[in-house]
Amino acid sequence: MAEHDLIEAPNVSAQKNAGTKSAAVTIGGRKLTIEEVVAIAHHRAPVALSADPAWRARIQRGADFLRRHLASGATVYGVNTGYGDACVVDVPMELVEALPLQLTRYHGCGMGQYLDDAQTLAVIAARLNSLAYGFSGVRPVLLERLADLINHRVLPRIPSEGSVGASGDLTPLSYVAAALAGERDVMFEDSLRNVREVWTELGHEPLTLAPKEGLALMNGTAVMTGLACLAFARADHLTRLTARLTALSTVALDGRAAHFDAMLFEVKPHAGQAEAAAWIRDDLSGRDDTPGHRLQDRYSIRCAPHVIGVARDALSWVRRDIENELNSANDNPLIDPDNERVLHGGNFYGGHIAFAMDSLKVAVANLADLMDRQLALLVDVNFNNGLPRNLSGAAPARAAINHGFKAVQISSSAWTAEALKNTLPASVFSRSTEAHNQDKVSMGTIAARDCLRVLELTEQVAAAHTLATVQAARLRLKIDSTTPVPAPLQAFIDSVTAQSPFVDEDRALESDLRALTARIAACDLLDDYRGGPNA
Repeated sequence: MAEHDLIEAPNVSAQKNAGTKSAAVTIGGRKLTIEEVVAIAHHRAPVALSADPAWRARIQRGADFLRRHLASGATVYGVNTGYGDACVVDVPMELVEALPLQLTRYHGCGMGQYLDDAQTLAVIAARLNSLAYGFSGVRPVLLERLADLINHRVLPRIPSEGSVGASGDLTPLSYVAAALAGERDVMFEDSLRNVREVWTELGHEPLTLAPKEGLALMNGTAVMTGLACLAFARADHLTRLTARLTALSTVALDGRAAHFDAMLFEVKPHAGQAEAAAWIRDDLSGRDDTPGHRLQDRYSIRCAPHVIGVARDALSWVRRDIENELNSANDNPLIDPDNERVLHGGNFYGGHIAFAMDSLKVAVANLADLMDRQLALLVDVNFNNGLPRNLSGAAPARAAINHGFKAVQISSSAWTAEALKNTLPASVFSRSTEAHNQDKVSMGTIAARDCLRVLELTEQVAAAHTLATVQAARLRLKIDSTTPVPAPLQAFIDSVTAQSPFVDEDRALESDLRALTARIAACDLLDDYRGGPNA
């Protein structure tokens, strides 16, 4: 049976229900979606290996063929040779069994912050799905133990720094391989534990890695791909939130809904900006289109769909590339169990993820810049069309000593500047490594980490903008109680106000900002937000 015969359509129901507790995500014989990886990462779904006997038999055939091939005296890179530049070094048969564990050990040199729980689970899910594709020559038991890591929340401590993105994510993935083999520490039930003890508690012995299994676990793009899945979901949510805040800013500034007329976007037919404009138009439904204070609102309002639209259109191809990588065999060499061939190649190269993440971080940073410019309009009495200075809600007698959102706007500007600074592409900084064997590398994991940092900063800007825009809308209603506030925007105002009350007297807003940023990062600030391709 050919591999393409085993691949089914994505699990659409899992995509639509990724935000709720769902049944196990099936691994093997079908394509995995970004939303399913996110559900696994955020503890909303366990995993289950496919029960299809044909799929299971194919996995076993790959491992069996590799054993026979080695027994015949064949040479297979990384199985009975050294690694990388040492591929010219033959490994005696009596040492072949020891080689996989050696690989995990010498790559135990990662540095930087450890991946958090969600990131770790996303990485394991990505690696499991790639190996389940059936071209890696691993045993079914290896896939079972990877599933155990996910389902029992046995989380290797994976340092975030040390991968150049080809030959895959070797150093960070060595921590996954080592955990399966009973080495290094893991997080289990909120405690740092020796992994060998954890396996004993779960009724398993640590795995003795079979030939190529260490390399199969480590030589792939799972770290950058897992992180990319999480980045995609957060960016998707941010585009919707930025559109909502644009609509609310239009109300607060007494601006014009006419800027989002459908005809404008029919005659410049970029799908993403039409989608963003439709969101804003729906949020402003029922608002009078007659001019407010200006015939044309400033660019950060009027051109918001065009800015958001770039991100929306980018997300369409970013999804394609992430899910292609997610559903690929990306280690080396590949083991073809159907035609009994060993294929030496470069599928570990993370160029598509690198470029996707470099591009996405630019699109996201532009959202930060857009929201920061809208916030600057709201706080400035020269541009906010009659709102109080710095959106202060103080009574007139106390106005002289209250400064409202002045410092929040300064902080937002700082976060925006840092986000923009981090848009320098990582993928152009290839470095020749490992005795010029790895002489062109992707830097995909650095790009993915950069993208997550840009997202973090942009979510902070979004939190600041959310608090300020809700404050501004409430102040507008104080000035003119007849100001129309469409139902979706009123519901949004009420939701935010329940968490962060109206600022009448100055108070420290750090805790409000942190709580709101956490909601934004978790993609649950918008009650009507639904992640996925049909959002």
